[in-house]
Amino acid sequence: MAGVLALRVVAGLAAAALAALLLEHYGLAGPPSPLPKPRDAQRPHPAPGSGAHNVFWGLQISDIHLSRFQDPGRALDLEKFCSETIDIIQPALVLATGDLTDAKTKEHLGSRQHEVEWQTYQRILKKTRVLEKTKWLDIKGNHGECLLFFLDAYNIPSLESITNYYRKYSAVRKDGSFHYVHSTPFGNYSFISVDATQRPGPKRPYNFFGILDEKQMEELLSFSKKSSQSNQTIWFGHFTTSTILSPSPGIRTVMSSATAYLCGHLHTLGGLMPVLHTRHFTGTLELEVGDWKDNRRYRIFAFDHDLFSFADVTFDKWPVVLITNPKSLLYSCAKHEPLERLFHSTHIRVLAFSSSPITSVAVKIDGANVGQAAHVSGPIFILKWNPKNYSNGTHTIEVSVQDSAGRSKSVHHIFSAKENTHLKFDPLASFILLTDHYIVARVLFVLIVLTQLAILITFRYLAYPELKEPPGFANMTAFSLHILGKTNIFYYSVLLLTLYTVLGPWFVGEIIDGKLGCCFSFGIFVDGHFLQGGLTFISGIMQLVFFNIPLMAYICWSLLQRCFGYSFRSHLHQGKRWKIISIYLLMLLLYTWQVYSCYFLHVTYGTLAFFFSPLRTWLTLLTPVLIRYVWTLNSTGLGTFMVQLKSHLSS
Repeated sequence: MAGVLALRVVAGLAAAALAALLLEHYGLAGPPSPLPKPRDAQRPHPAPGSGAHNVFWGLQISDIHLSRFQDPGRALDLEKFCSETIDIIQPALVLATGDLTDAKTKEHLGSRQHEVEWQTYQRILKKTRVLEKTKWLDIKGNHGECLLFFLDAYNIPSLESITNYYRKYSAVRKDGSFHYVHSTPFGNYSFISVDATQRPGPKRPYNFFGILDEKQMEELLSFSKKSSQSNQTIWFGHFTTSTILSPSPGIRTVMSSATAYLCGHLHTLGGLMPVLHTRHFTGTLELEVGDWKDNRRYRIFAFDHDLFSFADVTFDKWPVVLITNPKSLLYSCAKHEPLERLFHSTHIRVLAFSSSPITSVAVKIDGANVGQAAHVSGPIFILKWNPKNYSNGTHTIEVSVQDSAGRSKSVHHIFSAKENTHLKFDPLASFILLTDHYIVARVLFVLIVLTQLAILITFRYLAYPELKEPPGFANMTAFSLHILGKTNIFYYSVLLLTLYTVLGPWFVGEIIDGKLGCCFSFGIFVDGHFLQGGLTFISGIMQLVFFNIPLMAYICWSLLQRCFGYSFRSHLHQGKRWKIISIYLLMLLLYTWQVYSCYFLHVTYGTLAFFFSPLRTWLTLLTPVLIRYVWTLNSTGLGTFMVQLKSHLSS
């Protein structure tokens, strides 16, 4: 008894330690760590003041998904964005972070590059002359939503392929990552793109994760070193860092000198997570922007005296307002920004844009009116203040902007004129953006497989149970596993299925049009290349959880019914008829899911993949045969178990 108590205490302490570690890891608990020394600690000036200098701004747009079949409004609104919005905001540059076109078939299941979609994209850029108005930096991405994913570069055998429409129709027309330096009279600012698209790019759905190899990491590292000469550095890409497979030391470490990493890809998770922002442990912000596709979201960002600010806004909603000083405490980092300039600033600074003239910019701090900001030039409005008046704790600044058309917009955030003050990000957003999900998927896949194998093998060689207690769920479950494990046909069938799910191949087909390849749980072989497994592990988990393991459970349950003396028809007339019917309906639903996976495989990878798919098509055909054998197995094959069960029940 004392030993059991000691084990419980140890387990409780271990659980508490793990919880504390996770809370600290995702910013839920613990005191803030000391702030690193600011890079310009000895040079607090120039601080934000009354002038219109030392400031520039840009825009980010992501996941546009121009489609020949879906929502023509995407293209119409993008054209308006490139003309009216760009003309009003006049950004120094625009970052278009991937998924420029949709590249889906009409039924929305298959994958195909449509040149007309890329031509639409290029036509919009040319018609609006947006490339003459601003620096437009567009990059490749991964198209998709939910669990249906593929790349801008998907289904492209090589970068030189004639179907590489990105190289033909985009603004940048350069494959791979690149380093762009934005030069101003007050310094240089580096913008480094991260191209993590898979090469070659296979069809859906196995391109949800981006991949960087050693050579690409070395290139990015060289960009990082060059950017050290710039005032500030922004990295941008399509994938979140949590969906990028990269060799040691990892993509987050390589970009650790950046103020922020701007990305897209997750589409606000279908509206469940409209804000996906966090901070890396190196201090770099990771800011996913909502999609253009369904939500018409875009981002305005600014560097004002090297202090970074941004706002995520909705297309055609005016005014657009961004407070650049004092900047938000949540998004402040002394490691990358000269935050002491805020403490030496003389004016509150606001960027306000609208299609109609701005008539009023009212400022409140902690609910008290501070005054009306005055217009300096362009979108810049200022209001004199003394930050020393707000040196204690945190404060809330609210700016309300009105234009001549009667439209208004209010924005607010928390700021602090005191060092060593932190705010925590949403823990769920941090989990989504900071967790390397491909590692979690691998570990979970292995654990599920090992657990199932351990159960199978254990009950195979475990001695026959002595059923002395009244029958219960646990006893009957264990008894049914004994039957399964000691009946060769079922034991080896389930064992082979589990091992095959791990070792594969799952199917053989045209991973890329005209290029045969094999898909395994651990990755894809195609055209002499090996693409590491990411979504393949997630697919493997779904296969195990939604079919393999339920099939094993159903066989156990059916064998138990046979030992009770029931046949396929007679057991339906038991007293628990509806319980039995519900089991059949659940199994039918899961079998339907397996059938649909065969259909999806055919639509995505073609007829060859459909016929040469042991884990999908062959398993779908063999499952009814195996189930039929359960119910037609000669009673002599179950004789020992039937006798033991009857003896137990009679006692």
